Amino acid sequence: MTGVRMVRVLFAGVVATLCAGGASADVVSARAKGGFGEVKENVVLAIQAKGFKIDYTAHIGNMLERTGKDVGSTKRVFGNAEALQFCSAVVSRKVMEQKASNIAYCPYVIALYTLPDDPKTVYVVYRKGLPEVDALLADIVKEALQ
Repeated sequence: MTGVRMVRVLFAGVVATLCAGGASADVVSARAKGGFGEVKENVVLAIQAKGFKIDYTAHIGNMLERTGKDVGSTKRVFGNAEALQFCSAVVSRKVMEQKASNIAYCPYVIALYTLPDDPKTVYVVYRKGLPEVDALLADIVKEALQ
């Protein structure tokens, strides 16, 4: 871990729901101080360190910015906002063998965003749902933000 990363990153508790930025009770939110690109890279590396491949990156902030006027809104929601989608064959199989409808929890998503007025605070969020998946996502976020 670089000295810059240690100085820039603030982890506010792996499973603490901070309700930052209006997060709901089923969303786990952590904050990191630093640049969006650096925090995203740390999350990507933590996902890959678990042996997972990111299947898709949703550029949510760009989409909202691009479509705002089409839906009658001028409010800027995010500075940057992306969601990383991936899955675990081991964990997914385990939870789906327990209950087939747990397919709704796959793929897993960790999203990152900044707010327009605070580009140096990056929020890293994910949905809670199943203990096995929650533990995996919490571990990835902890690794990325330490």
